[in-house]
Amino acid sequence: MIIFLLIIYGLYFICMMALIIGFRRIPLFNMKKDSPLTHFSIVIPFRNESENLPSLLKSISNLNYPSNQFEVLLVNDDSVDGYEEIIKSAIEKSTVSIHLLQNRRLSNSPKKDAITEAIKHSKFDWIITTDADCELPQYWLQTFDSFIQKKNQETNEPIMICGPVIYKSNYSFIQNFQQMDGLSLQAVTLGSFGLKNPILCNGANLAYRKDAFKTVNGFAGNDHIASGDDIFLMEKFKKIFPTKVKYLKSRDAIVSTKPQASWAKLINQRVRWASKTGKQKSHLSIFLGLLVLMVNILFLLLPFAVILDIRNAFFYVGLILFKMFLDLLVIKQTAKLFRRKISFINFPKLAFTYATVVIAVSFKSLNGKYSWKGRNFKNQK
Repeated sequence: MIIFLLIIYGLYFICMMALIIGFRRIPLFNMKKDSPLTHFSIVIPFRNESENLPSLLKSISNLNYPSNQFEVLLVNDDSVDGYEEIIKSAIEKSTVSIHLLQNRRLSNSPKKDAITEAIKHSKFDWIITTDADCELPQYWLQTFDSFIQKKNQETNEPIMICGPVIYKSNYSFIQNFQQMDGLSLQAVTLGSFGLKNPILCNGANLAYRKDAFKTVNGFAGNDHIASGDDIFLMEKFKKIFPTKVKYLKSRDAIVSTKPQASWAKLINQRVRWASKTGKQKSHLSIFLGLLVLMVNILFLLLPFAVILDIRNAFFYVGLILFKMFLDLLVIKQTAKLFRRKISFINFPKLAFTYATVVIAVSFKSLNGKYSWKGRNFKNQK
């Protein structure tokens, strides 16, 4: 048993160290205030988001970018709230070109259908996606443009750029948990990019060339899976354009997103995310997912091992502390990028909660069913 624990935690240590090294390999990008050259089509699918649309639209109106060099395509996915008046008012007041489209359902994935519909109506070369429950930083588009210009000058023009995302927090435990969880996901994302084998990205802050989207035939081949509009597309781009998928490590590009209001909604959201894991083509992603699950199962069992095997109690306690130290090391590095502080006092409680959530999500996702935004989904093979 002890040898098994040493092997599992040894593998976990190697993976965490690799992610830390990968994270540090990506230099922090500082935006240059050059004359903007890139034209963007901002694509935002939404369903029953009247509560969040005003904040999103306000952040769009505050973007520091020439209004004739970007457009906003809002795609309604069968909403039944008061979204029309909110968007109509925004269109009347805005100097930005805002268009309201209606989703055309063609597959098992409403969001992929919505993005595909928006791209059909888009008029610019770069598509940049976000979510309706997000707020955009003032220099968002300018930072992406500056990054594209720099890469073009280096003759390494990107076709996909993945940006940073942070959960907002009011310092309640559930929101602090989601922010920490989000930081851990960003750590994996950044680390894997730094190791030149990206396995994660986030559709809340994602840009790609429209011609590249058409080259890989969009979401064809994975549109039977409800989620994964970001990761599956990234995997397609990696296969055809292996050196042109980049991460924009910049504080000026950080998109903030709204956390879930309850544990039930949080679990359901994570089940939706987990539903695509088994369909990913990255062996590293699957291996890391299984390793994290195994480590967290053992992490919750170790306190019982302390009681049942008192002779090796110090060893088990050491593993508990070792795992928390590794996680803290990884998350603290990412938190520094996002200018967030990690509470050392609350971290043990967050660590055990995280392990519980990981296990709950894993087992709940086994039946392949989940609900999201008033709809029921079942994983397709």
